[in-house]
This record gives sequence, structure tokens and C-alpha cells, in this order.
Amino acid sequence: MLQEAESRFGSAARIRLEDWQTLIKDITPLSEEKKLKKTNEFFNEKVRFVNDIDHWGEKDYWATPVETLATHGGDCEDFSIAKYFTLLQAGVDDSKLRITYVKATTLNQAHMVVTYYPTADAIPLVLDNLVRSIFPSNLRKDLVPVYSFNGRDVWNNQDRGRGKRLGPSTGIDAWSQLKQRMTSSDIRQPIENTSPLTGRKS
Repeated sequence: MLQEAESRFGSAARIRLEDWQTLIKDITPLSEEKKLKKTNEFFNEKVRFVNDIDHWGEKDYWATPVETLATHGGDCEDFSIAKYFTLLQAGVDDSKLRITYVKATTLNQAHMVVTYYPTADAIPLVLDNLVRSIFPSNLRKDLVPVYSFNGRDVWNNQDRGRGKRLGPSTGIDAWSQLKQRMTSSDIRQPIENTSPLTGRKS
């Protein structure tokens, strides 16, 4: 996978992926608070924001963490997906993590973040690519939660609480397709700045 990333996207792509592997190794023994902080900082600093339509030629494409890092770009879903799976790999239990679909009121648009529940009844912490620091959700008045999901379940969060369970997250097609693609070593080619002759980014 590292060789493929380097051959197709350059040495910087390989370095980003190696840095990601190092991050997971380094944060695994740390406290969960430090895991959250370092993961949030890593992706907010390493990945540039690019809209799906510009990057992939699709209105809504959920990239794997490898695709996001190798192609050096992603939107809010891709930031959230990468942070979620990094925290899982670093030992944070899935029951504490959710990917949460919200309305960002300052932008007046849909947005996605990672939420972390240290305990079942706790106010979750929000990991966001728009805001560098991690804040409790009750301090993020600019975000209105709609629904959330993790590897097992999906919840309705419109009342700002922990939410009502709606069923298994396998019902989210984009999520199921993403998890299937994560078992493959293939890295999708973005469309931006791509030569039609070589398929390489210029």
C-alpha cells in the first residue's frame, strides 16, 4: 500500500501514511484525552480541505483514511472518518465514538464531526476540522446535531441528547460501502489536476 501510494502520488503521500502509522503506535498507550487531541491535530494539520465534487468528481464520496492521506485532500466526512478509525486503532472503544451529522449554523450547511462520549451519560466532546480545539458539544452552539452512527448503530440526535437508537448502521449505504473498500489496498485516483494521459496528478 505504501509503495502504491508513493508510485502514484509521490513520496509525500508515503510520508503522510507512514506518519499516520507512527501516530497510531505513539498514541495507543496514552490516555484517551491525549489520543483525541493528537488525532484531531494530526488530521487538521496534515489534510487539506477539498470538496468531493472537485476532488472525486462526485457530490458525496466517503473516502477511506488511506485515500484521504494519499491524495492529500478530503471534506468534513473524510476528516471524521479518518479520525474515527484512527481512534479505534489506538484502542478507543467503539461505544464511546460516533460520527455525527450536524448542521453548521455559521456556514448554513450540513457538516460532519466526530463525537466522543467518555461515559454513557456524558456530554460528548467534538472533534472538528473547522475548529482546531476540542470542545464539549454544549459549547458548540454553532452545531445542531441531526443523527450519529458508529460501527454498530445509528441514532437520531435532534434533541441534542445521546439520541434515540434507530437501528444498525449497516443501513447507511455510504458507510457500508466505505467499510467494504477498507478491506482493499486499492487507492482511488482523484480527478483534480490529473493528466488524462498518465492518470497522475500534475
